[in-house]
Amino acid sequence: MKTAARLLGLLLGLLLALQAEAARRVAPLDDAWRFQRADVAGAQAPGFDDAGWSLVTLPHTYNAVDGETGGTPYRGPAWYRRTLDVEAVAGRRRFLEFDAATLAADVWVNGRLAGRHEGGYARFRMDITALLRPGPNVLAVRVDNGKLPQVAPLGGDFTVFGGLIRPVRLIETPTAHIELLDHGGPGLSFDIDELDAAHARLQLQVQLRNDGPRPVERRLRLTLRDAQGHRVAEQVQRLHLPAGGTAARARLEVVAPHLWQGVKDPYLYRLSAELLEGSEVADAVQLPVGLRRFGVDPQRGFLLNGEPYPLYGVNYFHAGRPGRGVAVGPAEIDEDLRILMDLGLTGLRLVHYQHPAYTYDRADELGLVLWTEIPLNSAMDESEAFRDNLHGQLRELVRQNRHHASVAVWGVGNEVYRSDEAIRALLADLHALAKQEDSSRLTTYAHCCAPDDHPMALATDLASYNRYWGWYDGQFGDIGPWADKLHAKLPSKPIGLGEYGAGASAVQQEDPPRRPEPGGRWHPEQYQALFHEAYAAQLEKRPYLWGRFIWLGFDHAAANRHEGDTTGRNDKGLVTYDRRSLKEAYHLMRAWWQSRPVLHIASPRLSTRPAGPVTVKAYSNAAKATLRLNGRVVGTVDVVDRVAVWPAVELTPGPATLEVSDDRGSRERVDWQVEGRGPESSR
Repeated sequence: MKTAARLLGLLLGLLLALQAEAARRVAPLDDAWRFQRADVAGAQAPGFDDAGWSLVTLPHTYNAVDGETGGTPYRGPAWYRRTLDVEAVAGRRRFLEFDAATLAADVWVNGRLAGRHEGGYARFRMDITALLRPGPNVLAVRVDNGKLPQVAPLGGDFTVFGGLIRPVRLIETPTAHIELLDHGGPGLSFDIDELDAAHARLQLQVQLRNDGPRPVERRLRLTLRDAQGHRVAEQVQRLHLPAGGTAARARLEVVAPHLWQGVKDPYLYRLSAELLEGSEVADAVQLPVGLRRFGVDPQRGFLLNGEPYPLYGVNYFHAGRPGRGVAVGPAEIDEDLRILMDLGLTGLRLVHYQHPAYTYDRADELGLVLWTEIPLNSAMDESEAFRDNLHGQLRELVRQNRHHASVAVWGVGNEVYRSDEAIRALLADLHALAKQEDSSRLTTYAHCCAPDDHPMALATDLASYNRYWGWYDGQFGDIGPWADKLHAKLPSKPIGLGEYGAGASAVQQEDPPRRPEPGGRWHPEQYQALFHEAYAAQLEKRPYLWGRFIWLGFDHAAANRHEGDTTGRNDKGLVTYDRRSLKEAYHLMRAWWQSRPVLHIASPRLSTRPAGPVTVKAYSNAAKATLRLNGRVVGTVDVVDRVAVWPAVELTPGPATLEVSDDRGSRERVDWQVEGRGPESSR
């Protein structure tokens, strides 16, 4: 039933999108770009000769190689050029839409500057109607991922991939249309004013613009449909649109609303706003709507629709791939979400900047709860220009994503390495702006490097901490006592974990593992598993934590790192950068989070073992597990904190087949080769 309902919902969404596109024409501009990685004088001129430049297709990054192989990647200007053929059509407006351009973009049409955008990860649009002429036009874009003092991020442990890293489109609307220049937002927003089992009330606002010289009369039709396409609420109002911008407000009532219940039941309605000229739809926008309420209780943790909803997951950087960097698309995002959903998680922290719109769409559909943030990371500048840039990026993040049912938390920063009055004031300012933009959601800052009760850690609704005891310093067992002590000290403040994790190489094996050097080249996979065994058992016993997010879902490119088995990589992911290997810790967390039966014999990649006694381990969400060695029963043990352990299993030289079964009916086997040598650790 759920599959059929989702298919029906997708078909409805496609139908509404096609209707909107019929009114608002959208043309992709992803192919036939000429590219040069240099600052080329005069490249904005229509007659400039770019025949010697590379031919590229978007999404594209000019750091696909040097951004993920270590060393110092190129950070600076680059140029993109292409032609754009348009027809002369009276009474129409044309806009360029960029899904992202890192980090700053200057856009020219036919040699005339259309505008500049500063901020690399949010959608932006420009009205180019006055710059176009019938026939071929020349579009030129100068992109710069250099360290610009007024543009965030100024720092961070990740590669800033430069380029037109997401798609570009030409949008055509009538002269009177739904606003496209509201910080890249859809021009349609809503707040859930009332919500209970019997009734829901939505307060809607539609931003409208009349770019003509005279007032016009239009009608606005607002319709809410359920997942099966049935109309559940509708309102039509007459509008007098003066020249310039205006807003229309409305209210829709829903009887017996079907709630959005996270991964258990991610039910979505569809909201459409149609601007009617006579009986024709002149312009239209449609959005998914999930009816839900979020909250946090300092004792009970995260709340969904008033009930405790344990919130746990991973930090998700981006869907980057080797040789492509962040220049990827929906197929890669879908693959990542399939892998992550199989973990059984309930939420994601989208770090450290705004993610592609498709990621938020899919989170709505899958029922994932999101923490999403702006790129205030590691460093800040005290200038007014930098503050204004952060304000702009925060407005873009909120206005482009506030309609998403999945978004629960606005993040205003991460690990700024200072604790003076300037950063305290900046965080307080960003918190206030986020609440002004959207009072219905929570704010947080990911704190690392000053005392836990420092004012900068407490500047937002939620306190979040990045902690790595057992990796950078301290011991595995420190995390639980730390959380209890902080909770006792701040009983009225919701606290959670924004990051925790350890590095691991899927090709480096050692059992039992020695503690690695974080910056060293030896990061055995088994140590990361031990880290998460200890953390998971402690965190599960502390339901007051509002959320907990493992660093990291997938390994990611970090050009400054020289550790583990690969230079230019942060290897704390539960899955490798190429998505080919699920690490041991992935299987452990799946045993914790997945409701379906899970069984995994630990360390299958360490398939050559020395003769003598060895500890055999398996991860399971059953109560008991049984081990057989070469068909002989070794024993049945209790599964404690998702781990079954058989100590001192005697291995003799030759082939060894290990088979584990559990009381949920799962069964798994591995084959080892036992060598006749001493009991020292394998490497």
